Amino acid sequence: MAASSSLRRDLSQRNLDRASRFGHELSYGAVPSIIYQEENNSHGNFLDASYRSICANPDWRKRLDKSYTGGRWIPRRWDRTGRRELDCANSSDALLMNIFCYPRVLCRPELCALLGIEQGTIPEFGFKPRIPFMKGGLDRTEVDMRLETLLVEAKLTETGFRPAASHLLMRYRDFPEVFDTAELPAKEDQIGEYQLLRGILAAYSTGGHFALLCDSRRADLRESWFRAVKAVRSYSFRSRLKLLTWQEIATLLPPRLRSFLDEKYGIVPA
Repeated sequence: MAASSSLRRDLSQRNLDRASRFGHELSYGAVPSIIYQEENNSHGNFLDASYRSICANPDWRKRLDKSYTGGRWIPRRWDRTGRRELDCANSSDALLMNIFCYPRVLCRPELCALLGIEQGTIPEFGFKPRIPFMKGGLDRTEVDMRLETLLVEAKLTETGFRPAASHLLMRYRDFPEVFDTAELPAKEDQIGEYQLLRGILAAYSTGGHFALLCDSRRADLRESWFRAVKAVRSYSFRSRLKLLTWQEIATLLPPRLRSFLDEKYGIVPA
């Protein structure tokens, strides 16, 4: 079974077990997605302390409005139009915000040292780095989170990084300088790991750092990471790229947050 499918099954079962305590819906399918609902200023997809922090910050709260793209798989989808991407139990954005919006979590010295940021940094979600194109103009595709100069792409049960036509990558101004195309995974006119390469280019163009944050159970994503980093020409720039797992992060979190991650996601400290 593919790593993403196996993890999706595990998360589905875990959230089926806990969903009876919260307002929720189930999608169709052998492996149903649990879509939580907000009730009484609480939300089943979030730890209460994190959710209060999100709601109190106007910029963070905007992230909750991301539309849910799987609505066609929900029974009576016309009954409720307010479903959102971060309502879904499998949402990597929700997991990211559960952790990094938890009160004072980014005041923890060990966690900030792992991330390479200053204590007290305020996360920015849905950051648009504006990657320059060769012929002018900017790519405004967003990155999941920015922490100072660190750009973070978060993954949970999503399928692996898809390939893209080579001309889509060649249009970026810095692509030939950053990557050795002979080292990139390619098939016919397709180059693999498109989203990952784009994130690395974003870090390069902003003079920052880039991290892929994924589950340690996703060997496929780790392999994608090493294939992409192998193609980076500059060894000094490679030092600004890092692979982190939710399990590594969990090691440095407060007990209440660790317990939540264990129950809901099966994420336990590495």
